[in-house]
Amino acid sequence: MEQTALVSYRVQDRIGVITVFNPPLNALAPGMREGVIDSVREANLDPNVDAIVLMGAGGHFIAGADIRQFGKARSVSTRDSAAVIANSSKPVVAAIDGYCLGGGLEHALACHYRVATRRARFGLPEVKIGLVPAGGGTQRLPRLIGAQAALDLILSGRHVDADEAVGLGLVATELSSGDLQSDAIAFARQVAHDRPLPAVHEMTEKRQADQANPSVLDNARKVAARQGRHIKAPRYALELVEASLNQPFEEGLRLEHTYFSELETSDEARALRYAFFAERTAAKIPGAPTDYKPAPVTSAAVIGAGTMGSGIAMVFADAGIPVKLLEVSPEALERGMQRIASTYAIKLKRNSITQAEIDERIALIQPVERYEDIAQCDAVIEAVFERIDLKIDIFNRLEAVMKPDALLLTNSSAIDINVMAGATRRPQLVAGSHFFAPANVMKLCEIVKGDSTSPETILRAAKMGRDLGKISVVVGSCDGFAANRSRAALVTEMMLLLEEGALPQQIDKVMIDFGYPMGPFAVSDLSGLDVSYDTRKRRAAADPTYRKLHVPDRLVEMGRHGQKNGAGWYRYEPGDRTPHPDEVVGQVIAQVAKDFGIAQRSFSDEEVLRRLLFASVNEACKIVDEGKALRASDIDVMWLNGFGFPRHRGGLMYWADGIGAAEIHRQVCAWHETYGKRWKPASLLAEIANSGGRLRDAVASKLS
Repeated sequence: MEQTALVSYRVQDRIGVITVFNPPLNALAPGMREGVIDSVREANLDPNVDAIVLMGAGGHFIAGADIRQFGKARSVSTRDSAAVIANSSKPVVAAIDGYCLGGGLEHALACHYRVATRRARFGLPEVKIGLVPAGGGTQRLPRLIGAQAALDLILSGRHVDADEAVGLGLVATELSSGDLQSDAIAFARQVAHDRPLPAVHEMTEKRQADQANPSVLDNARKVAARQGRHIKAPRYALELVEASLNQPFEEGLRLEHTYFSELETSDEARALRYAFFAERTAAKIPGAPTDYKPAPVTSAAVIGAGTMGSGIAMVFADAGIPVKLLEVSPEALERGMQRIASTYAIKLKRNSITQAEIDERIALIQPVERYEDIAQCDAVIEAVFERIDLKIDIFNRLEAVMKPDALLLTNSSAIDINVMAGATRRPQLVAGSHFFAPANVMKLCEIVKGDSTSPETILRAAKMGRDLGKISVVVGSCDGFAANRSRAALVTEMMLLLEEGALPQQIDKVMIDFGYPMGPFAVSDLSGLDVSYDTRKRRAAADPTYRKLHVPDRLVEMGRHGQKNGAGWYRYEPGDRTPHPDEVVGQVIAQVAKDFGIAQRSFSDEEVLRRLLFASVNEACKIVDEGKALRASDIDVMWLNGFGFPRHRGGLMYWADGIGAAEIHRQVCAWHETYGKRWKPASLLAEIANSGGRLRDAVASKLS
């Protein structure tokens, strides 16, 4: 019989089959929990039903709660429906296909048995959006698979496949016939009369073993401390799993409810939910042809075996895509392959990869020295030094050898895409695919549209980025593109703050206290001070009014390039990456101030933070207004995934809304009076300040 529009119930072979249906992923919507409760109760009252199967339609079990419902009142919670399942007098079997996440997994944990197809994926991702599980997940999962394994899943939010789930004891068996419903009914008939029912909340074996091992949570405590420096959810999750060991089940549920209720309306959870939706919105490209389905890139080439090129090659290999790494210099090619091997060796040492996986991935990377060797690849990414003449020469060569429909992409971080497109007779196939360093770690990939880039090329490049596990954000072509251009304003201010009297260690501390994992000067030492030196020289040559950054230029000219040679903004001991303040840097700063007659003073931490971030907010408004970014929320996505902006703050523009456009505009205007044209207020910032709107809601009229 029909229970609700979201839940159906029928009886087959003395098995009550409950099916939830809320496409595309069967998220827990209002009414679904009530439908499950009614169906379980009906099955328990029916003498013609021996057991119950709970399953999802459309290839998924239940993919957790609808995030849009968080913070809204609900009459029935996951804890309520899970309790009805767990207390059923007849066995309930969760038949799992596709996603079984969050509240979906909590429903499965409440069932007496769990069976799954090979496609099943399990996880409790709530910590990623600033929450803890609220349907008993923190209490049932440790009792089923042990506290250590449970905390690994809860703190990481990662997905577990069916094979791992069976190994953990999360699933009783993996089904293989391809007919989930028939297999689940057959399994339910086998266990229909087994008693006592294996209720997870009553299991004691794992719990007793964990209670006898006080160190079982030591590693999890370190992870929670690291993750929870600025957000509460990881710390609360740890406390809840500890409660599962030391408190009665009902007391653990009560504490879980208390913590969830607190977190649900917290600033950090709101910011993390915003980030979640902003990343999904970034995938939407206005005006893109809706009837065009881009084919996947099945073979790729990367030109340049330096740090970025070798990192990009690893990204393809990690995604299982064959890639050719091209260097015309055999020595440079060998260094690139050694760099790849060394990076994988570090991951092996950290137990984040197996030797077999390394062997598989390196086998996908083919070193080559001739352009003819890459001619049949679906996509080629140029990743050489930021020299226009070199890039033009490469695109001339690509024009001569690449197959007609190959994507011609550049990893340039600043140079106008149209320059490279002009070197070919197929500019419609030229776009930017700007990865962020380190390419095999950072999740952002800027997809840059040139004047002649076709919509189909943008869709193909964006899909390639997603297939590589990246978050693709489409932007227009300009100096620095959207991400680096918006951050360049921050970099300029941090350099000028030095001239005015601040020190690298103070600025780094301000940003770490704000939530960054590293300060910007330590990051600069990591990537190399020389990386941006040539770009600054190019900009200064092109613009007579360009404000030169004397301190970093002098350090580079002194041979201080960062960690790579032991001295940059900080000094480094051999074999040690710990940054140590260096009086030489202070002397250079003082000399620059003296040479240019710049008065030095002290700065409060708040002024440092505002100078840095307000500069980028103002520039981001200009970028959106010019149509170089589609949305202000795309700026947030880029800062979160390209620059390590603290995720619990939502993003640059989301954070700025917490201060208010009017206050930011007032301060920008004041600094415009003091410092001149670099602080000229963006028209869009003024408009939003006057209207009382939100910065994060700003959108471009079109991408230009």
